[in-house]
Amino acid sequence: MGKLMFILLIGLSCSVTAQEGIKAGDRVPNFSAIADDGQMWNLADFLGRKNLVLYFYPAAMTGGCTKQACGYRDHLGELKGYDAEVVGISGDDVASLQVFRKAQKINFTLLSDPEGNLARLFGVPVGAGGKITRVVEDMEVVLNRGVTTQRWTFIIGKDGLIKYVNQQVDAENDFKAVIDVLKK
Repeated sequence: MGKLMFILLIGLSCSVTAQEGIKAGDRVPNFSAIADDGQMWNLADFLGRKNLVLYFYPAAMTGGCTKQACGYRDHLGELKGYDAEVVGISGDDVASLQVFRKAQKINFTLLSDPEGNLARLFGVPVGAGGKITRVVEDMEVVLNRGVTTQRWTFIIGKDGLIKYVNQQVDAENDFKAVIDVLKK
């Protein structure tokens, strides 16, 4: 009984630590991922030149995720005024991201993280993936995601340090919170 309790406590401790993730002041880990255009996107191409807003969202073409993406889309000019580049990350496959981008006229990069590797790198909790069906331009489309991530937002400064972490994101107003941080 004591041995089982010890194993359970170790497992619980590891889970909590893994979910704490990256904190403000930490150096961002370098990474690359496939973007919605099918090309490799590299963090190193932006460090030192842009502030980066990285936001993880559960699934393309769902209510909160669409509101969040459209908020960034509609305020991208203001964000660029703070020398910021926006990047959305989800477990959706590239084809699903392309549908999302086109249907919602998304004007920034979306990264595919179907195994949840980027989410885990940043400490963002992941769950099971899935499929949803949507009608886009009078056609039924199946969108696939390997994992579903929680909604977290990060701001990475030009110096490569995490400036902001939000684990309690209000999808519709996320862009406002980010702009407030960038103003400071």
